[in-house]
Amino acid sequence: MSWLDEIKWDAQGLLPVIAQEVGSNDVLMFAFMNREALARTAELGEAVYYSRSRQRLWHKGEESGHVQQVHEMRLDCDNDVLLLKVTQQGHTPGIACHTGRHSCFFQLYKDGAWQTVEPVLKDPGTIYK
Repeated sequence: MSWLDEIKWDAQGLLPVIAQEVGSNDVLMFAFMNREALARTAELGEAVYYSRSRQRLWHKGEESGHVQQVHEMRLDCDNDVLLLKVTQQGHTPGIACHTGRHSCFFQLYKDGAWQTVEPVLKDPGTIYK
């Protein structure tokens, strides 16, 4: 049995993945991997996700240069969620979100409304061609 066979893939063959920054422990983003993406991630030591919108593998940073170096991969107790401990590369501080922010989780619910609590570090128009 392969280590990949121990994972409980969903009906579409996908696994939810949380990327967390080493050191700060900030949750940077949430994405999905299929079997091939997880195998490539283990092989490369860099995050490779499965893009549901593009219907293909997506090597994080392939367009932006904001690669995620993977230090650890941790599977949850039910074998159906993966946690990646990563270093976000390509910009200081690291940019994980396509909006040009450090984290995709930049909206805070407070006083009955969503408030943006993290600044744009780099204009997305200059990141993506």
